Amino acid sequence: ADLDDVAQEVFLVVHRRLVDFEGRSTLRTWLYGICLKVASSHRRRVERRREAGLAEAPEEPVSGGQQSALERAEARRRMLLVLQDLDEEQREVFVLYEIERLAMKDVAELLECPLQTAYYRHQTARKKVIEAYQRMAAEEEL
Repeated sequence: ADLDDVAQEVFLVVHRRLVDFEGRSTLRTWLYGICLKVASSHRRRVERRREAGLAEAPEEPVSGGQQSALERAEARRRMLLVLQDLDEEQREVFVLYEIERLAMKDVAELLECPLQTAYYRHQTARKKVIEAYQRMAAEEEL
């Protein structure tokens, strides 16, 4: 339900703000910016609810007996844990560049930061992600 609500909010913002699109960036970058801001706002609301003890952890539906589904769910859980440990600026750059596959120039434009800053945030985030996965692997060996 949360995902549907966030998607609907994105569509509403796009509908309201489309007349404001000036073409200084590509439409794709502009849309990513809206998605990023709406998702960030949603994440903060969820975190506030969680801190207040009102949010419940969502359960991942995994069909029984399918090993690949279990592996995908576990990989997703690990990635979410790792991403939670990054600060918001690092997480945004990492997700946009590594997962969404935007060019770093577009990431910098979208986040309204200098290109070198985006590269630095990515490098820092990537280092933290690698270290987190190495820690997880070491813990599994114990």
